[in-house]
Amino acid sequence: MGFARTCSVALVGVEGVVVEVQADLEPGVAAFTLVGLPDKSLSESRDRVRAAVVNSGAEWPQKKLTVGLSPASVPKSGSGFDLAVAAAVLGAAERIDPRTIADLVLIGELGLDGRVRPVRGVLPAVLAAADAGYHQVVVPEQTAGEASLVPGVSVLGVRTLRQLIAVLTDEPVPDEEPTEEGRPDAMLAGLLVPGAGIGTGLTTGPTEGPDLADVAGQHRARRALEIAAAGSHHLLLSGPPGAGKTMLAERLPGILPPLTRQESLEVTAVHSVAGILPPGEPLVRRAPYCAPHHSATMQSLVGGGNGLPRPGAVSLAHRGILFLDEAPEFSGKVLDALRQPLESGHVVIARAAGVVRLPARFLLALAANPCPCGRHTLQGAGCECPASLVRRYQARLSGPLLDRVDLRVEVEPVTRADLLGQGGRGETTATVAARVHEARARAAARLADTPWTVNSEIPGHELRTRHLAAPGALATAERDIERGLLTARGLDRVLRVAWTVADLAGHDRPDSQDIALALEMRTGIARGVPVGAGERT
Repeated sequence: MGFARTCSVALVGVEGVVVEVQADLEPGVAAFTLVGLPDKSLSESRDRVRAAVVNSGAEWPQKKLTVGLSPASVPKSGSGFDLAVAAAVLGAAERIDPRTIADLVLIGELGLDGRVRPVRGVLPAVLAAADAGYHQVVVPEQTAGEASLVPGVSVLGVRTLRQLIAVLTDEPVPDEEPTEEGRPDAMLAGLLVPGAGIGTGLTTGPTEGPDLADVAGQHRARRALEIAAAGSHHLLLSGPPGAGKTMLAERLPGILPPLTRQESLEVTAVHSVAGILPPGEPLVRRAPYCAPHHSATMQSLVGGGNGLPRPGAVSLAHRGILFLDEAPEFSGKVLDALRQPLESGHVVIARAAGVVRLPARFLLALAANPCPCGRHTLQGAGCECPASLVRRYQARLSGPLLDRVDLRVEVEPVTRADLLGQGGRGETTATVAARVHEARARAAARLADTPWTVNSEIPGHELRTRHLAAPGALATAERDIERGLLTARGLDRVLRVAWTVADLAGHDRPDSQDIALALEMRTGIARGVPVGAGERT
């Protein structure tokens, strides 16, 4: 009788659970039994592993073979267990020393010829292994860079099962033929899900995005964009078609600061699980930008699918921007599903196969026309929409959803002077991004001993007790509460925006002008604040 064990990782959403893979050989009729709650793709690993072992030059044991995946109560899916199953079988057959694989974590799919194919979710799997105390992992060669992002873990990247056997038995490592230069690597097919990355806007390399200077006019909207980026405040841009709402939103990622190391790991883990992590770019350093079409379903936006739920657009936009163009055209149920992640920063999806918690801390940007034809706010433009139709159209963005939006800006039509450049060219993305970076640095220094990093994350109780505005600065906001223009949540969001305005202006705390601008940006009621208030010249 032979017995061996090794480890792999089962992913539930973007969280991993270390799974012990045990192989037991006993005398009897040759059979291969796989137990431990495997799904269809994992059950098929029996044939893949047998063919890979034989084609790698090793002898397949002609005994009763049982492979168990423990804990058995955790659902296990995917082909990433193949490498661990093969190692456990070879250990039980004494082709390799069982002691050498007992503390290894192996992740990878096996081809019938013994090649080790990459799988999705390597980064969160290795993170889970590190948290469980494991220090050595074996992954496919193509994903070794992704696994190496986890500190304190020794990573071995292998191309074939033969290489792994040679390393574990101290034999000469065979040279495997690399992919010809200029020829697509078919092994990378396991990393990408066709169509899954459309609309995510995940950029790689040094490519520069569109410049904010391309936007003609729109000084108030540009100001709102800067405030949104500096404090990670949700934004609504409403106005007629052609005013530049989409142009503004597309330039929002360019003024966001680069992701921190921890944020980069969080974003990379989500995109790795979703199958949209670009090959050769193991770490996402820029804020993602996700812009789904207004026909998006509930599952595509918040996550879901058959079996265990997969990340949706709100998770793909984690630490970045979720832009909903033509927001009133989205389903009302889909829009209202955003209310919970907007407050909590994560989404919890319950299905019969299990409950998954996915990160979803994003900056929401909405763009909306004032009516179905879009000409309601234009004088002499010939809008024929009845008043009742205009009200119903605008009501598609529900009150509870809008109450969670900090900045609401009317985007006016571009004037002839601005369009022809007679009003002067606006600031570039680099100039605005520098101010945003300074404002975030001030906020981070102020919140250094707290669990928050940007103003939009500060709880209301903290704003009213520890982070106080200047004396008398809240007089206007208090009157708006009495008049019913502000809710309790609305006041908290006004205070958060005011702190961001103060950070941009270099103030120690918000004054009456900062509060007035925050109120104007939320309620749409003019407060007599200059557009450039708080900006540096």
